[in-house]
Amino acid sequence: MSDILIVDDERDIRELISDILKDEGFATRLASNSDETMAEINTEAPALIILDIWLKDSRMDGIDILKTVKRDNPDVPVVIISGHGNIEIAVAAIKQGAYDFIEKPFNIDQLLVVIRRAMETSRLRRENQNLKRRDVASAEMLGTSAPYRALLSQLDKVTKSNGRVMLTGPAGSGKEVAARYIHAHSARASAPFVTVNCAGVAPDRMEEVLFGRETPDRGIEPGLLEQAHGGVIYFDEVADMPLGTQSKILRVLVDQQFNRVGGTDKVRVDLRVISSTNRDLDQAIKADTFRQELYHRLNVVPIAVPSLEERREDIPLLAEHFIAEFNASQGLPQRALTEDAVALMQTMVWPGNVRQLKNLVERVLILGDGTGPIEARELPGDDENGGDDGRVVLSGALATLPLREAREAFEREYLLTQINRFGGNISRTANFVGMERSALHRKLKSLGVVTSAKAGVRIAHVDEEVEAAG
Repeated sequence: MSDILIVDDERDIRELISDILKDEGFATRLASNSDETMAEINTEAPALIILDIWLKDSRMDGIDILKTVKRDNPDVPVVIISGHGNIEIAVAAIKQGAYDFIEKPFNIDQLLVVIRRAMETSRLRRENQNLKRRDVASAEMLGTSAPYRALLSQLDKVTKSNGRVMLTGPAGSGKEVAARYIHAHSARASAPFVTVNCAGVAPDRMEEVLFGRETPDRGIEPGLLEQAHGGVIYFDEVADMPLGTQSKILRVLVDQQFNRVGGTDKVRVDLRVISSTNRDLDQAIKADTFRQELYHRLNVVPIAVPSLEERREDIPLLAEHFIAEFNASQGLPQRALTEDAVALMQTMVWPGNVRQLKNLVERVLILGDGTGPIEARELPGDDENGGDDGRVVLSGALATLPLREAREAFEREYLLTQINRFGGNISRTANFVGMERSALHRKLKSLGVVTSAKAGVRIAHVDEEVEAAG
C-alpha cells in the first residue's frame, strides 16, 4: 500500500496529476468512475486517494465513494478535487472524513504540498498499525503446567475459526492475554485488536464510545466498533455493559451494521467478537442485569482461564519472564530467584492471580538492594510467617488445639499446599518433603487427603467424611 489512486472523469486531468506525481517519485493508479475506483481499492488499498467530487456517468459520486472508503478503509486519506463553485460541498466532504481539498484549477506547488502531507499521514498511520500488530503478536502465553496446556489446546482450536469466544476466569488470570493470543494466531492478525473496557466507561458515554458520533461541528468521529473493522473487538468484563447498550450490541451481532450517535447512514462492520467476565452470568441473567439473548450470542465457545493457584508450577517461569520484561522496559535489575523464594511463591495465596504476581515482582525489583538472587525474605508476608528469628507465628485457631490435633492440622495443610504446588505429582512432592513415596501415600490417607482430577491436573483436597470421623 504505497501508491496513489487518482479518480477523475476527465482523462486529461487524471493523467496530468499522474505525470506530476510520477516526476516526484510517486507510483500512481488511475480510475474514471466509481466502479473502476472500487475495483482498484478492492484489489489493494492505496496509500492515498485523490478524488473528484463530480464524476460524469458514474454510479456513485465522489461523496458516496468517500463515505464507502471511510467505512471500509478508514486509514486511507482522501484528498478531494473541487471545482470553483463546489467549495461548500468540499467543506462538507472534510466533515465526512476527507483529509483536504484542492480547488480547480489547481496550483502544482499547492497540490504537491497537500499530497506530501497526506502521504506522511498515511505512512504514520501504517506505522501505528504495524506497532499495534507487533504488540498483539508479542502477547505471550507462558506455562508448562497441565491446566495451562489444556487452556492452550482450547485456544489453538478456536484461532482458525470466526466463532465468538467467552473467556471466564478470576480477575488477573490473563483473560486479555488469551484473547490477544487468539487474535495473533488467527487470519485477522494483521487487522486491529480493539479492547472495550466495559467497567471503565461511564454508562451515559458507552454508546458514543462504541458506535461513534456525527455532529455538524466535528463531523464523523468513529467509535471502537468502527475502529475494529476487519479485526477483533474484545469486550473486557462484559457483565458491566449497561443493559440498554446490550440490546444495541445484540442488534449489531445480528446485522453487522449500526448507526453512529446522531447519524443516519448505516455503518457496516466485519468483526470477530471475544468477551470475558469474572462473574457468574447465569446469576446476572436471573437478576435481570444481563440479557440472556446476548449471553447466548457471545457464549458460542466458552473457555475457562485457570487461576494462578491452579497452575502453581508455572509461577517460576512467569516470575522469570516478568523480571526480564521489567529489565528491558524499565532497566530494573535482572535478578535470579533462589529456591527458597520459588518455594514460598508457589505456596502463597494469589487472589490477584498473574497480575498480582507481576506487581509483586516489580515491587521486589524496585525495593531490592542489589542484583543478587531474590531471596524469600524479600517477599511480602515474610515477617508474619517467621521473620528473621526463626519463630513461627501460629494462627488463632491452630493455637487453641491440643498438640496432636494441631500437628495433624498443620501436616494436612502443609501437604495439601505442597501437592497442589507440584500439580498433584506425588513423586515430586515426596522428594521435596523428604519422604518415601509409599510413606507419603500412607500419611495422606491417615490425614484424609485425597486427589481428584481438575482441568487436567491432580488437585489435592480433604476428604470431608474422613476429617469428620477423625
